[in-house]
Amino acid sequence: MSAPHLPKVAGIDSAVPAPAQTAAPIAPDPASAPGAVIQDRLAGWVSDLTTLHELTERLARTGTLDEALDELLRAGAALVGAGRGMLVLEPADGRGPAATVGLGLAHADLGHIETVPRSATGYGRILDGGTGEVPAPVAQADLFHDEALDPRHREVAARLGYAASYALPLATEAAGRLGVAVWFYDEPAEPVDRQRHLVGLYGRYATEHLARLLELERSRRQMATITDELLPSRLPRIPGVRLAARHVTGPRGGGEWYDALPLPEGALGLAVGSVSGSGPSALAAMGRLRASLRAYAVMEGEDPVAVLSDLELLLRLTEPARSATALFAYCEPAPASHAEGTGSKIVLAGAGHTPPLVVGQHRTEFVETSLSAPLGMLACWEAPSVEFCPAPGETVLLYTDGLLRRTGDPMDRAFTRLHTAAASVPKAVRHDPGAIADHVLRTVLPGGLDAGEDGEDVVMLAARFE
Repeated sequence: MSAPHLPKVAGIDSAVPAPAQTAAPIAPDPASAPGAVIQDRLAGWVSDLTTLHELTERLARTGTLDEALDELLRAGAALVGAGRGMLVLEPADGRGPAATVGLGLAHADLGHIETVPRSATGYGRILDGGTGEVPAPVAQADLFHDEALDPRHREVAARLGYAASYALPLATEAAGRLGVAVWFYDEPAEPVDRQRHLVGLYGRYATEHLARLLELERSRRQMATITDELLPSRLPRIPGVRLAARHVTGPRGGGEWYDALPLPEGALGLAVGSVSGSGPSALAAMGRLRASLRAYAVMEGEDPVAVLSDLELLLRLTEPARSATALFAYCEPAPASHAEGTGSKIVLAGAGHTPPLVVGQHRTEFVETSLSAPLGMLACWEAPSVEFCPAPGETVLLYTDGLLRRTGDPMDRAFTRLHTAAASVPKAVRHDPGAIADHVLRTVLPGGLDAGEDGEDVVMLAARFE
């Protein structure tokens, strides 16, 4: 019979049952009691550090502000032993964004809590306590036996079924005050010193992580605002054609754009393009390129090759280190009472750009465009134009390659996915270019258009010809 192994300090498996006792346990030797106490403390410290490490690792893997807020609430609830919680994001610098999220609380429940005067709540005291020093946590261990409790607070607590709360400020000296997390107990309770210490350490790390994500979110929103200002505020109304556009900006702000402008004699110019790079410089280059294309389109729009040739020359002279793709289409919509043989006509030219897609009752196919290099890649750009005639009721989809790249598939499979999505547009919505664009985007990108950390810009311009 082998000798029993000594117990290990690390790697304790709580799921392993204790051995059955066949006799009364022997009382520990008083001389060995100090060593046992130290061993227990070491085991507790190792367990706490392991838990804290696992929770911070999970938080570090979150890439968006919403994901981080949800993870912080769940981890904090586990550390303080609570079942429900609420997090109020309210940066002290006033630059936003502000948000309130809950754990185990419905939207209506959060609304009830917000009806309580903020000065009567633990989280309100933290948020309204000034921005100088880092505030201390606020514990309300027994709400119903607190004689000073606000009557409205007592009413809401009884209605939602919580009897105690613990509010933790999300603040550090470096990040400032970003908000507060509060967890609710069903019975009178408060965290013990060990729990307060752990959740405090976790809260400081979480605050620094939230500060980084907050700056990314602010940058993304600024980029989206600038992009919206550079793109058309509204689409023109041209007899014989209906237009719709969809545009989503990635977190770093890309240079993908679209345009639709009325031209002389009832014609219409449609354009999509993409500028290399990302960030403010790419947005500025995109704005200059789009403005220049509008000017060239007004002067010589009936010749798309000339428009892109002038655009290439401008790019080569003003942005020598940058390249761009572009597609310009000169459209002559059919008159309202057109006879046979006088339908709509489109002449287009592309520079390294993805081909348009025609969606109709009898066909769904890509327009065969000539192979050409992006603008700025060759000493002199020129490619032949292509002419085609969309049938009445057909919709032409112009898009940028950001849509294809966001699928994560190789380009040939991404094109196949796009074609399949367009072919599956329900007949009931084919009269609406906006509904067609929405269906195609939902089908091509089942995960949605929410921009992740590496999300590409997505541009789609739909034109339905009568």
